[in-house]
Amino acid sequence: MQIDVRHDVFALAQVFTISRGSRTEAKVLTVTVDGQGRGECVPYARYGETLDSVTAQIAGLPETLTRVGLQELLPAGAARNAVDCALWDLEAKQAGKRVWDLIGMPAPGPEVTAYTLSLDTPEVMERQAAQHAKRPLLKIKLGTPDDMARLEAVRRGAPDAPIIVDANEGWTAEVYAELAPHLIRLGVQMVEQPLPADADDMLGEIARPLPVCADESCHDRASLPGLRGKYDVVNIKLDKTGGLTEALALKEQAISDGYAVMIGCMLGSSLAMAPATLLAQGVAFTDLDGPLLLAEDRATPLQFDADGVHPPVAALWG
Repeated sequence: MQIDVRHDVFALAQVFTISRGSRTEAKVLTVTVDGQGRGECVPYARYGETLDSVTAQIAGLPETLTRVGLQELLPAGAARNAVDCALWDLEAKQAGKRVWDLIGMPAPGPEVTAYTLSLDTPEVMERQAAQHAKRPLLKIKLGTPDDMARLEAVRRGAPDAPIIVDANEGWTAEVYAELAPHLIRLGVQMVEQPLPADADDMLGEIARPLPVCADESCHDRASLPGLRGKYDVVNIKLDKTGGLTEALALKEQAISDGYAVMIGCMLGSSLAMAPATLLAQGVAFTDLDGPLLLAEDRATPLQFDADGVHPPVAALWG
């Protein structure tokens, strides 16, 4: 089996900032298996990944490889994700079927996706919110001690828009306790990862009138026991689970355990989002807006319209 890895760079439409820093481009790895099956991953420094380290992980795989065997050869993470999704794509092409047929699920349809507003000054975020006020769901990047003004500004800019908030581990317990009543007052529907993953025990000790979502605290099924009593929602991302195979199992187990599900993404192209559109069917929150934040995309991109993000055509993936 021939596995090829290519470094690709996609320019962003504008600077994208979260509590950990800013970016002007999306740097991804494109994996091609046997010249046909494709997958994409976004190595993430938060999890100790770089383009070079993930490339090395993939280069170390044996020539004889199956999707089932891959789960034991690589840990959950970006490297396994790109290869797993490429193997799904290869299997679909060889069988002359779509991936959802291989899985045994109904043909997927469009799902409403959040649109993310980058962390910025209150004035800029208010303008961003006004520009996108008609979108069906806005996601606000926060995560500083001075976020109250940003929250108020976004609500002024988009007075009627449904809003979810992502703090990217940027708050302390004290900051979150102070902000929580205002999140509810301003109509925020959910808050994502308010506290650092290694310091989130306080979430199990307080009331949660606002649903709290685990992102950095949830990677694969092994994460679920540690979330009990602290979170209400889990954010499933392919680059965290290590591909569609584990993501499907995590979604099933999370729902069985009583969690609502969010399907999220790193900042990548339509190829990275394509497998996640299958996972997004029927979940509480979908956040697959990566391609909407790019200035350029794959030759055959995902379709976004008033109905949401559509499943990929076969020329893109699956």
